[in-house]
Amino acid sequence: MRMFDIIKKKRDGGELSTEEIKFFIDGVTNGTIPDYQTSALCMAIYFRGMSVRETCDLTFAVRDSGDRLNFSAIDGIRVDKHSTGGVGDKTSLVVAPIVASFGVKVAKMSGRGLGHTGGTIDKLEAIEGFNTTLSDADFIKQVNDIGFAIVGQSRQFAPADKKLYALRDVTATVDSMPLIAASIMGKKLAADDDCIVLDVKTGSGSFMKSIEDSKKLARLMVDIGKNAGKKIVALITNMDRPLGYAIGNSLEVIEAVETLNGRGPEDFTEVCLTLAGYMLSLAGKGSVDECREMAKGAISDGSALAKFRQTVAAQGGNAALIDNPAKFAKAKYSHVVKSATRGYICKVDTEAYGLASLALGAGRNTMEDKIDYSAGIILKRKTGDFVDAGEEIATLYANDKTKFAAAEKLLLAATQLQEKKPQNEPLVYCTVE
Repeated sequence: MRMFDIIKKKRDGGELSTEEIKFFIDGVTNGTIPDYQTSALCMAIYFRGMSVRETCDLTFAVRDSGDRLNFSAIDGIRVDKHSTGGVGDKTSLVVAPIVASFGVKVAKMSGRGLGHTGGTIDKLEAIEGFNTTLSDADFIKQVNDIGFAIVGQSRQFAPADKKLYALRDVTATVDSMPLIAASIMGKKLAADDDCIVLDVKTGSGSFMKSIEDSKKLARLMVDIGKNAGKKIVALITNMDRPLGYAIGNSLEVIEAVETLNGRGPEDFTEVCLTLAGYMLSLAGKGSVDECREMAKGAISDGSALAKFRQTVAAQGGNAALIDNPAKFAKAKYSHVVKSATRGYICKVDTEAYGLASLALGAGRNTMEDKIDYSAGIILKRKTGDFVDAGEEIATLYANDKTKFAAAEKLLLAATQLQEKKPQNEPLVYCTVE
């Protein structure tokens, strides 16, 4: 088998066989296929696409290129939630303890943030002492004992994807639907979960900017999950505005704790309850509507908050911060951003909001960058709100006051005002089952 022939076949619109796809991914993983041939095939896939069967084969080959988890020692149904990435998206911190409070197991592995999107592991490490690295035995024991554990991706999961993405990033082939789906699902299927809820973001703060493209990606990932024998559903959710009011690691943890206390922002709470409802329903706890009401009850009776506190303590975190979020370390400096004009906020560039938080030190441009956990943004006004000239729209937080100017410029440029109040957009557009 020659890589030349595989590239030519896809270039000419042919359908690659399972064996050809496996040969390709094996070669990417072990380094026997040079970068220029890998890039050439990615470009051919970008223009010619792949069938569902090809995409499934590509996903499974990516999944099998590295370690795979075995959760057979976990007692009970295992369910996970995966987001395609957004701004202010701290849903895992709320959804996982809600679901675990009903005896459903959440054995979660999450990533770090890069660029304008935040990472769940970075948020958790804003909690003093929280250990995001557990041995397999400790991880499984905690899931069995508590129902919920969350760690970073320390294993060598889907190494082929890491190599593929690095090349796609510099050859303008990132936005290929089969390559995106194989990247996301290859890593997700390396974990041994029974049920998966996908939160596919759409809009200015997400990778997929249009609802139609988001639906296509969701449909493809659901088909892959079904072919892998998983119970799976995808929700298309709105990322044309940040979720909640907090952007930045410790600020988002505080907002998550407030939400578990029943005092969270309406939009963030709504998305969390919807995701939790689908997770519980896939795990066999009832209809989606019934499970959504159960999730509301877990917040109102304090059981979800108690589960989160228990998890933080079990992983070495300072649980006193969950009892009193005011104890979180605060940035040295703050800066109020005021509107220069008046009107209704009709549209925001959510990605630019994320980049403003990044400029304050709350994120990283490369994986080697150090994060300032206390840096970030608290929004005072959001899409649909009226703002007077000179009125505060956000407060910026940083430990270096020279960072405020760039962040403020990004935030103001990303916020559009108009005289007429805009129509409300749904938080959840649809589901793909």
